[in-house]
Amino acid sequence: MVDDLRVGILGYGIGGRVFHAPLVAATPGLTPAVITTSSNAVQARTDNPGATVVPDADALFERAGELDLIVVSTPNRTHVPLALRAIEAGVPVVVDKPFAPTAAEAEQVVAAAKAAGVGLTVFQNRRLDSDFLTVRKVLESGRLGDVFRFESRYDRWVPKPKDNWREFGDPAEAGGLLYDLGAHIVDQALQLFGPVTQVYAEVDRRRAGVQVDDDVFVALHHANGVRSQLWASALTGIQNPRFRVLGDQATFTKYGLDVQEPQIKTGMRPGDDGWGVEPTADAGKIGVGNDVKTVPTETGRYEQFYAQVRDALRGEGEFPVDPESSVAALRVIEAAHRSGVEGIVVEL
Repeated sequence: MVDDLRVGILGYGIGGRVFHAPLVAATPGLTPAVITTSSNAVQARTDNPGATVVPDADALFERAGELDLIVVSTPNRTHVPLALRAIEAGVPVVVDKPFAPTAAEAEQVVAAAKAAGVGLTVFQNRRLDSDFLTVRKVLESGRLGDVFRFESRYDRWVPKPKDNWREFGDPAEAGGLLYDLGAHIVDQALQLFGPVTQVYAEVDRRRAGVQVDDDVFVALHHANGVRSQLWASALTGIQNPRFRVLGDQATFTKYGLDVQEPQIKTGMRPGDDGWGVEPTADAGKIGVGNDVKTVPTETGRYEQFYAQVRDALRGEGEFPVDPESSVAALRVIEAAHRSGVEGIVVEL
């Protein structure tokens, strides 16, 4: 019997507690072995009874020789230095999104991993959302014809800002919706339609007191001619379509958000009955005029991420996300920030 691979998780906030620790624990062949937290130690021990809980990164890195993988799920500004420490220790690393505050810093991490021969990947989990998988399947079917416009919205109604670094930190924190949700919706657009040649963005603060953007629009012109229009807002009171894709033969529209995050928060895990299955009422529609058909939603597959990581660690496959693809998304996010500040179209 092959021993479980031991995983160290840096951080036990939303990322570590809701995503990484539960998904690692649910993956056969992986086990959460060491978890760092300065404020949630009791919960971390309760949630992960087999793990050693330590107060900080230094304590985890003292145990690096016992670990097969390190997950960086800490505030955004710390991703790069902690990833570099993991690489220096010779331990493969998963870095949560956004990979880094800048593309240049992300490239530094990629170069260090290559030079050291250490595995590196980025947690772009929303490539495994049920709705995104459905959009990809619709595109692959050819039912839309030649696609010319892609619309993606990640809207919320959060009129009262949360008192944390994501909304009140300085720019060095890389908080705000452009980095938080943009890291997902930009990445998804690039995965579907490839490189971008032009970026235009509107990046605003709408709620009183916030120090970061909370209402964002980004327009991308892809090299293949497709135009992507992306929205993220904390002040959307009525739901818009999550996705709308226009082609010269039909249009696809999809409402509702992926259910895997709320399922994990309620205690559901991969393999449980109904995991990753959204309400049938949120199924997408495809067609023209009155000739519209329902498109069943694919099942969400977050569990695939760490299953692929496990296989890569065993030398049985590739890591799930090429970090260079996350660098490409950061270049677009940086261009969007510049566009929003200067009011210009940025050429890439």
